[in-house]
This record gives sequence, C-alpha cells and structure tokens, in this order.
Amino acid sequence: MLWSLIKIALFVVIVAAAALGANHLLEMEGGVRIAFAGMEYNLTPLMAAMGLLALLLGLWVVLKLVSLLVAVLKFINGDDTAITRYFDRNREKKGYQALAEGMMALASGEPRVALAKAARAEKYLDKPELTSLLTAQAAEASGDRKKAEAVYKQLLGDERTRFVGVRGIMKQKLADGDTDTARKLAEKAFEMKPAHAETQDVLLKLQAKAQDWAGARKTLDAKRKHGLLPKDVAKRRDAVLALVEAKDVLDEGKDIEAREAAIGANKASPDLIPAAAFAARGYIAKGEGKNAARVIKKAWESQPHPDLAAAFAAIEPSETPAARLKRFQTLIKANISHRESRMVMAELHLAAQDFASARKEVVDLVEKDADARALTIMAAAERGTGASDAVVKGWLARALNAPRGPQWVCDVCGTVHTEWVPVCETCEGFDTLSWKSPPAPKVSAPTGVEVLPLIVGDVADDVVANLTDKEFWHPGEIALLTTKTRHPEHERQSDHDRVGHWDSLWANEDVFYCTVGGFKGLERPVVVLAIDGFHEDSDQSDVLYVGMSRARDKLVVVAESNLIKKLKKMNSGG
Repeated sequence: MLWSLIKIALFVVIVAAAALGANHLLEMEGGVRIAFAGMEYNLTPLMAAMGLLALLLGLWVVLKLVSLLVAVLKFINGDDTAITRYFDRNREKKGYQALAEGMMALASGEPRVALAKAARAEKYLDKPELTSLLTAQAAEASGDRKKAEAVYKQLLGDERTRFVGVRGIMKQKLADGDTDTARKLAEKAFEMKPAHAETQDVLLKLQAKAQDWAGARKTLDAKRKHGLLPKDVAKRRDAVLALVEAKDVLDEGKDIEAREAAIGANKASPDLIPAAAFAARGYIAKGEGKNAARVIKKAWESQPHPDLAAAFAAIEPSETPAARLKRFQTLIKANISHRESRMVMAELHLAAQDFASARKEVVDLVEKDADARALTIMAAAERGTGASDAVVKGWLARALNAPRGPQWVCDVCGTVHTEWVPVCETCEGFDTLSWKSPPAPKVSAPTGVEVLPLIVGDVADDVVANLTDKEFWHPGEIALLTTKTRHPEHERQSDHDRVGHWDSLWANEDVFYCTVGGFKGLERPVVVLAIDGFHEDSDQSDVLYVGMSRARDKLVVVAESNLIKKLKKMNSGG
C-alpha cells in the first residue's frame, strides 16, 4: 500500500513538473536559431524542447533496430537462436522486474499485489523455482490455502524444487494440526537435506511428540554431526532420549535391556537426575550396590534430589534408622550445605527419634525460605520434643498455606509436572524441565490471611457449574468477577479479541468473565464474586461494595473462609 502511494505521488510530481516546464517555455521570449546547408531555421523554445525529445526517441529506435539487425545477421551466419535470444532478453527483463516488484509487495504486506506480479513474472519467465515460490507465499499470506497447496504440489514434480514443495506442505499440515502427516513430510524433507537446521528442529519436535525416541536420536545425531548443536547439549539430549527409550523397553518387560540403556544414559549425562535414579535401581537389581551408590553420589554433587535419596535408601532396604543415618552421611557430605541434604538429614533424625537434631537441621530453613515439607518436619520435631498442641498446630497451619517447594517445572512455559517427562505437556518443549520452586506469588486478603488465587478460581468455576447444572441458571445470566487477577478465561478472551469479549456481554449467551473494576456500572442476574486479593493502591471496601452490588437476583462470594466470616459479620451489622 505504501509503495503504491509513493508511485502515485511521484507520477503527480512528474506531471506537474512537465506542465510547469511547458508553461515556462511558452512564456519565454526568443528561441533557437539553426543554420544548416545555407538554410536558417528559427524555433520557439517549446518547439526546440519537442525536437530534442524527438531526437532522443529516434536515437532509442535506431539502437533497437541496430540490435535487431545484429541478431538477424547472426542468424544468417548460422546462429539459430540469435533472434529468439533477442526477444527473450526483453521478456526476461520484464519477468525479473515483475518478480522483484512481487517480492517487494509481499514484504510490504500486499499479498494480492504480489500474486498479480507473480502471475506476470510467470508469464515472462520459465523459472518455476522462483515464480511458483512467490505465488505460494503470496497465496498463503492472502489466505488462499488451496492455491498455495496446489502450487506446492506442482513444485514436487521438479527435482530442483521438490524440497521447497515438501517443506511448504509440511508447514501447512503443522498449521492444521495434522502432526502425523507433518512428521512424514518432515522425514522426507530430512532425507533430501539432512543438514537443513529448521527441518531437523521440526522433525525432532514431532518425533518427540510421537514418542519415536529411536528416530529422534538419529535426528539429534545428524544435528551434532553437522555442527548445529553444541557437543555438551547433544550429549545431554541424547541421554534424555536414551532414558525414555529405556523406560519403554522396561514397559515391554525387558528388564536387562532397560537397565543397560539407563546406565548408558547416566554415563552420557551424570547430572540427569531421572537417568541417575533409574540407573542406580538397575545396579541394585543386579546386586551391584557399590555401583549404585557411586552413580547416586555423582549426581548428588550436581543436584541433590528426593529420588536420589530414595534410590540410595533402596540399596539397604532393611537397615535400622541409626544405620541408615550413618550410611547417608557418606552421601550428604558430597553436597552438605544444600537444602535437600539438610531436609533428608532432618527426616532421618526423625526416623531415629532424634527430634532435637531434626529441629536443628530445619530451624533456619523455616525462617528464611519455608515450604510445606520443611514446616511439616518442624511440626513433627516440635511434637517429639514435647511442644504444646498449639505450637504444633501453628506449624501445620503454616504448612497448609506454604509453597510446596521444588518441583519439575518447565523452563519455557512454567507448567508444573508431578513427575519428570522428556516433553512438556503444555508447550511440548523437549528437555525443558528443571527441578526448582515454581513462581507462586501469594496474595494478601483484607484479613491478613493468605489466599491462593488458583484455589479461589477453581472453587468459583465449580460454583458456576453448580449454578448451570443444578440450579438451571442460563450461562448468559451469570458473571464471574475477580477482585485482582484476571480469570484464565477472561485473560484468554480479552487477549485474543478484546472487542469480541465485550460483545459477548451483550449477547447474553455465555458466562461473562471480568474484574470488578471492569464491570463497574454493569449488572447481571447472577454474580459469582471471587475474592483473590487486592491491588496495593485499591480501596478494598470500595472493591467489595462494587463487586457485591452487581447482582440483580443472586450473589455468590468465593473467598478464604475467614474472609467470608468477616463479610457476613459486616453484612449483619449493616
């Protein structure tokens, strides 16, 4: 669009300049005097300008005729393609010009103009590897998927353009969600160009999603051989693939093969916790406790983990608590100051009924960085040392609202997984899970009691389901309002189509999701008010008043129980 406006503007400027120049020549006095062969010619300024233009045009025509004459003479002398080449040069010039203009139009966001230019370039050029690709890309950009697919299929018939055709159809299948067909096409493209980085990445992701671990290992090896992946990263990812392949073998009942594969995965990447734990249990099954201990200690140096502690305990399953405590000292000293080492030692002290030592291990942890596990250990230690029920219940109450602690969290999307998996269940990222504490900010309610927004949100969703399923309210009669953070459905609708989100309010077809602030001045028959905290600069009383006054017929408040009691008290007091 911008380029078209520029061309129009240039045309207008040129016409205006020509008009002004002609007017100036008409107003000029005098002229041009030419003397030739005893003859004298007097020309006005305008006639002189026109004569000059005619001379230039004549020279251009003469040059063209000379070029044609040269081509004819070459043809007479035996060059059979001389005349054809003469005309082809003109066609090529026009074709390449159209191709260049089409590429510029595509880059400028004018797909329909690009399609027209591609058709013109195809008319003058016999180069489908160029023109067809432009046509396909322009068709995709303009939303004409069928035309794009048809062009990509045409490219399959030429050896020079086959890869481009396969890749284009593969991307279309990915966009359609047909991952099975996309994977087959990616495999075909990989056969044609094994060093193509994008094809390798797409194929690896699709193979991992389809749990084709053997195929994924081959693709990964190709990336390593072509220098497209650092050696250490390649070893780590190959170890991940070897581990999941071992688990599949184990599911088939091939214990020996699974153990050997797990041991191989651990050797390739000793810091891969699941591989170390699996390999250690493989050694234990073979009766090689020393090798199992060696594997666990090596991994513990890098990353202490409960699974490693459990595998280390399995080496001597029937030992006494005192003997286990003594044996674990050899493991813990590999990373003695780590949080997990201290947690394990506290649990072992509890098992040995040394409650004072258990309390000593976690006392500073619950003060600086408390999680549910540390607080629970503290409650057990206090109980063992004879503390009152009030003290013990206080620690347990803190544990109920405390973060869970380290978990398997995806580094890309932040999804928490109950166990380690090679591919994230949400974003489908490969080898993206890390053992760490997920970001879980807490929200303070007016009572000072900590409220977990996710829990409040889940309860609110259950309330909505009860209203529609059991009380037979129409979804279009219900609004779900939050006091601080947007409900996930509100976030999805608003980010995707903000105008459409508000149009749905007036359509009265489905539940409307909004914040209290956004719903101010509006009403619905039923309002579910989810109190999930308050912004620091907000007037809490005003927010609650607005939220609780939006319902015409029925109001349901979802919040922490202590806050509900306070609101009931406030309401009864007027």
